[in-house]
Amino acid sequence: MIKSWRGIGVLGGFALLWLASSTLYTLAEGQKALVIRLGAPIDVSEQPGLKWKLPVIDTVQFYDARLQTLAPPPEQVILGDEKRLEAETYTRYRIVDPLRFYQSLRTEEQARAQLNQLVSTSLRRELGKVPLTALLSTERGQIEARIQEEVARRAQPLGVAVSEVRLHRADLPLETSQAIYDRMKSARQQEAKELRAQGAEWAQQIQAKADRDRTVILSEAERQSAITRGEGDAAANRILAQAFSKDPKFYKFYRSLQTYRHALADSGATLVLSPDSALLHDFRNGPGAAGGKR
Repeated sequence: MIKSWRGIGVLGGFALLWLASSTLYTLAEGQKALVIRLGAPIDVSEQPGLKWKLPVIDTVQFYDARLQTLAPPPEQVILGDEKRLEAETYTRYRIVDPLRFYQSLRTEEQARAQLNQLVSTSLRRELGKVPLTALLSTERGQIEARIQEEVARRAQPLGVAVSEVRLHRADLPLETSQAIYDRMKSARQQEAKELRAQGAEWAQQIQAKADRDRTVILSEAERQSAITRGEGDAAANRILAQAFSKDPKFYKFYRSLQTYRHALADSGATLVLSPDSALLHDFRNGPGAAGGKR
């Protein structure tokens, strides 16, 4: 009998625990809860703490009320100037009305899919009106503001507040970037070829001018040297004439000594001459015969 009462007590305890767990629920900070009774929402809980509901017939749907980020993969859009662009966006949103959210979207996965569609539609509409240069100027902020305003307005009936929509990245497609790179490379190669040709032309002009200046300078130098040489020869002849006029015999003897110097300097160790050779005149007669009175 005692064992039976114990078994009943244990079963009663488990029943109480089950009843408490199915009656009470905890709402954490940063969450919102929607109480659903037999498929129909009846209450929204926003304050954190311990809450209660009816067992079995009530269920609780929890939603994250914190700021969330939606970052879909890049997608190609066509701009107003018919250029293709790979655009990557990010969106910040939060669930502000769990009842509307449940009625329109039910789950957060469905909400992300719907928001992704809203952002993509607004992005294509706005970028389809502007050229590529607009995204590279201060107008980009205005474009993002218009996209954010449209997405926020269309998301409001869904119980979602969109606080930010931004273009995270906007690049040309790979094939377009490669084509632009090839065109830029070809243009730079053509420009380099023109600069090389222009440089070669300038080099030829400078070389021709240098050659012309060199020819003029050499000609002028040769002319000046000829004049200087002529003046030197004339001065030497005057000096020689003056020296000869003062003492012709000494001058003749001096010239003989110069002749000996040049003739004997290039000869070997032995020089064979006839006794009556004119070259030996001064050696035979001495300087007195050649120079007269000293």
